[in-house]
Amino acid sequence: MRILGFTKKWDKLLNYSFTTFRFARKDKDWDVGEVVQVVYKPRSKNRDILGIAEIISKETRLGCQDDAEAQEDGFIDARDMERWMVKTYGEARTWEPMNKLTLRWQE
Repeated sequence: MRILGFTKKWDKLLNYSFTTFRFARKDKDWDVGEVVQVVYKPRSKNRDILGIAEIISKETRLGCQDDAEAQEDGFIDARDMERWMVKTYGEARTWEPMNKLTLRWQE
């Protein structure tokens, strides 16, 4: 089972289902139906396993489309999400296609 890591405990993780934006993986991209272990701080000694979730939908796109979608993902608006992405991944990477994943908790 692969790990889907988060570096922040977003409020959205308390919902029955939630979305997250992830860059396509070069080795094996995320797939609908895949069951993943959701982990807070996955590369830390203080990692926290939040639970098991299933990817229920996947949509490839360039970032979020509007403020409502960014707010659903935990940001103030689309610009706030864009600033966070640049800070986290760098300017060049933000032009790459991303996957909008929707997950549903299994437990």
